[in-house]
Amino acid sequence: MSLDAIKKIQAAEDEGRESIILAREKARETINSAEEEGEQALDAARVRAESEIAELVRGYDQQAAEVARELAETTANRQAMLRARAEGRLEKAAAFIVERIMDI
Repeated sequence: MSLDAIKKIQAAEDEGRESIILAREKARETINSAEEEGEQALDAARVRAESEIAELVRGYDQQAAEVARELAETTANRQAMLRARAEGRLEKAAAFIVERIMDI
């Protein structure tokens, strides 16, 4: 084999090794870039999810407050109605007790 042929083979091998090194570096950069983009996408999704959850919680809190207010109103109305009936019966009960005492 001639010296010229050996030099060409060696140059081709050197070129091949350099191509492999460059390809590995490019692959590392691509992987690093993909990992970084993935982390950013996860962070963005986490922020969106937290925002949506906070909005849902606010909505449910408002609904719960409305239900509690309605329940309090209903309870107050029932209480007033029961009190009015009790007061009406109180006079009858007092009259009945007085009548029973007088009959004794």
